[in-house]
Amino acid sequence: MEANEPYLPQDKIFTADRKQYGRLDLKARSRGMRHEPTPAEELLWQRLRGNQLGVKFRRQHSIARFIADFVCLPHKLIVELDGAGHLEPDQAEYDKGRSDILAELGYRVLRFANDQALHETDQVLQAIKAHLQ
Repeated sequence: MEANEPYLPQDKIFTADRKQYGRLDLKARSRGMRHEPTPAEELLWQRLRGNQLGVKFRRQHSIARFIADFVCLPHKLIVELDGAGHLEPDQAEYDKGRSDILAELGYRVLRFANDQALHETDQVLQAIKAHLQ
């Protein structure tokens, strides 16, 4: 296994880059993000949690050196909710590079605007379901 490959022990799923996990403080950052979700993240989480779509989702889960908003590990599907800041050119370029790296690791990344999650929740859930099949 190469140094940048995710580590998957038998007893728990650890998908972060081992070298970056401590250096970037991914555990504490993920925990903080779980304790202070945006309204869109909280609403979508309430519809994803508890296997409501027939699969388990994790929220604010570390993958490589990134923290995914929501991930279904068996299906390698990541769901990201983006606020207005993600429309800025530099942020959009960063997001594309991040998505490309995650795709190289075998993940599919779905992106939705916060407004979509808040006001078109059923359509967002339908899109997620479609990518789980």
